[in-house]
Amino acid sequence: RCARARRPRGGQQRRQRGRWNAEGVDGARGGGGGGVCSSEMAETVADTRRLITKPQNLNDAYGPPSNFLEIDVSNPQTVGVGRGRFTTYEIRVKTNLPIFKLKESTVRRRYSDFEWLRSELERESKVVVPPLPGKAFLRQLPFRGDDGIFDDNFIEERKQGLEQFINKVAGHPLAQNERCLHMFLQDEIIDKSYTPSKIRHA
Repeated sequence: RCARARRPRGGQQRRQRGRWNAEGVDGARGGGGGGVCSSEMAETVADTRRLITKPQNLNDAYGPPSNFLEIDVSNPQTVGVGRGRFTTYEIRVKTNLPIFKLKESTVRRRYSDFEWLRSELERESKVVVPPLPGKAFLRQLPFRGDDGIFDDNFIEERKQGLEQFINKVAGHPLAQNERCLHMFLQDEIIDKSYTPSKIRHA
């Protein structure tokens, strides 16, 4: 604890009155007549300085994330007639991962292309491949009262399921090494007679 200064007596008090008055004013400004010892003030300053943090840089706050892969499945379109009728989906990719040759790409795929990709990954990689949304065989029966697999609500549900599937698959580091995934996501036409191989990081 800080020791209090003792006031001098008699003539010494008169001679030092000016100094006592000055010290009294300084003590009042410091937060009371008792004063604050230098060690306590130093500790208070140190504690305050610990609360000061470096301002965040705008590039840190609003810059792109270090690694990202965004895949959207959207804009379904049904084409053809009779048994040749099918629905395609737009696959839009945005990424900064160096393993992908294109940072942005858009292709169209149908359900059977997703089946091909799943089969290739199961055969060529060590990835546990998630299931696809069902084929909905009952919806393909004739004489239904609706459009079956071409019903708008069913197409929307399938689109959401396909988007979940491809994001799970493409987000796996081992799957990203497979050429079939890159063909599916970024080649306009899938060469299904390709030779399976691994993709090397750029």
